[in-house]
Amino acid sequence: MAKKQFPAQGTADFDWDAFEKGSVESSMSQEDLTQAYNQTLNKVNNNDVVEGTVISMNKREVVVNIGYKSDGIVSMNEFRYNPDLKVGDKVEVYIESQEDKKGQLILSHKRARSARSWDRVNEALEKDEIIKGYIKSRTKGGMIVDVFGIEAFLPGSQIDVKPIRDYEQFVGKTMEFKVVKINHEFKNVVVSHKALIEAELEQQKKEIISKLEKGQILEGTVKGIEPYGCFIDLGGVDGLIHITDLSWGRVNHPSEILSLDQKINVVILEFNEDKTRIALGLKQLTPQPWEALDPNLKVGDTVKGKVVVVADYGAFVEIAPGVEGLIHVSEMSWSQHLRSAQDFVKIGDIVEAKILTLDRDERKMSLGIKQLKPDPWENIEEKYAIGSKHTAKVRNFTNFGVFVELEEGVDGLIHISDLSWTKKIKHPSEFTTLDSDIDIVVLEIDKENRRLSLGHKQLEDNPWDTYETIFTVDSIHKGTIVEMMDKGAVVSLEYGIEGFATPKHLVKEDGTQAKQGETLDFKVIEFKKNEKRIILSHSRIFEDAQKAAEGEAPAEKKAKKAAKKEDAAPAIEKTTLGDIEGLAQLKEELAKSEAKAAAKKPAAKKAEE
Repeated sequence: MAKKQFPAQGTADFDWDAFEKGSVESSMSQEDLTQAYNQTLNKVNNNDVVEGTVISMNKREVVVNIGYKSDGIVSMNEFRYNPDLKVGDKVEVYIESQEDKKGQLILSHKRARSARSWDRVNEALEKDEIIKGYIKSRTKGGMIVDVFGIEAFLPGSQIDVKPIRDYEQFVGKTMEFKVVKINHEFKNVVVSHKALIEAELEQQKKEIISKLEKGQILEGTVKGIEPYGCFIDLGGVDGLIHITDLSWGRVNHPSEILSLDQKINVVILEFNEDKTRIALGLKQLTPQPWEALDPNLKVGDTVKGKVVVVADYGAFVEIAPGVEGLIHVSEMSWSQHLRSAQDFVKIGDIVEAKILTLDRDERKMSLGIKQLKPDPWENIEEKYAIGSKHTAKVRNFTNFGVFVELEEGVDGLIHISDLSWTKKIKHPSEFTTLDSDIDIVVLEIDKENRRLSLGHKQLEDNPWDTYETIFTVDSIHKGTIVEMMDKGAVVSLEYGIEGFATPKHLVKEDGTQAKQGETLDFKVIEFKKNEKRIILSHSRIFEDAQKAAEGEAPAEKKAKKAAKKEDAAPAIEKTTLGDIEGLAQLKEELAKSEAKAAAKKPAAKKAEE
């Protein structure tokens, strides 16, 4: 609605001086006087928007004079956007009612503003005008602002040039804004407070950037903390302190060193050509710890420090702020088993260590813990003499044996062949378990290579010496087939010993093949003590019995042949020339006797006839 102007009107022919003296009798009627009085007032209509003057105000109400016969009252809440309101200010009001039941003129400043709100908002956008608004409430992503009686949106990113963490602090405040966007279709208005200060900051930023130099020390405020570093506000220009430039010591997170809004001094390390990316440093304002390290510190000295990093390969120990040494896992124990550093230390531990290497130029130091303890291999021959018996802990398996630990730093190997005299062990895990105790005897010592050869079976006498007297060749024993293979069968014998029989020696008397689990009689056909091997046969038992039934057993034939050879050999050796002549003479006599007998046979025949 357009604002109406009402020129003041009066009665030019009225004698006011006489009226004041009380000597004038008006010839005007009461109606004329009322009409004359009304002509001195503004003519107003309901729903008009007019301009008035603030004549008084308190915490609840504002009294506005619009030149009417009575003054109007406006609630102070309608002026929340303008906390600087004072008596004498001109304000626009909307006439809601010229006279209520109490004869009071009812006005509204809010409705007057609303009636012209869209005109004022569009005008402010076109002229880039600075306007005032009252922040009513918090909403998702920003704030709701009362501007000219309508609700506008203030994005969180447009409140200030720096990130805002507490939006509630702005609720109930009146601030200056610029209109940055209007959506006429949806009646949306977007305002910005940040836009008011960006121009000023841009100018400040140019002045600051122009004066930047490497090595320059400036004061700044921490405006953001990220895992990789801290952003510092240098007065309109932001710089980054990388986490590695916060402290000479090790930092896990920047929040360990700095906090938001903290004011600090920083030094400029680097910046790009247009100085938009500025690298800052904090630790550079303090001396380099390695340069301040005790000059008398040397290799062989013992130091104390705090474990700050633990990895599989070792641990870093801080012996002074910014000065660290590495304890490799191999220097944590005399043990030859490569384990993880976590098995020995953890972050936060205070440890003592000996300096092994020290390079001040490269700022590197290696430390050792095990060097604080005596080397167990120095007197190994005395403590673990060959033939001595001990108890060890099983630490690891391989296909060829068991690695055991006698004490920290003293390990040994029990070869798989030295585990048992009798058992056929394919893998050491069949014989023992990890971390279990096992009794051993020291067989050999290799001090130079820090190796011990150990045995377990040597704790007992070799039972094969006894087996040799029991399982003689051709002796027969009960056995159970415990395993079948392509090449034969493993047979369990008494005393916990095993033998082997090939397929042809597993044929039973009825021609069938023996099976796993069967218990049969077996004959020892071969005994190999050194190889700890017994060859058995079941079929040989009935085969030999059959031969014996037919005549002589093969063994008896062999014995007779041997006896004949023994008898013949001495006869040949004792025959002489005289013996040969006697035999020839005897042969002639026999021939004569045979001729006489032949001549007598025909004569006898004739006599019988």
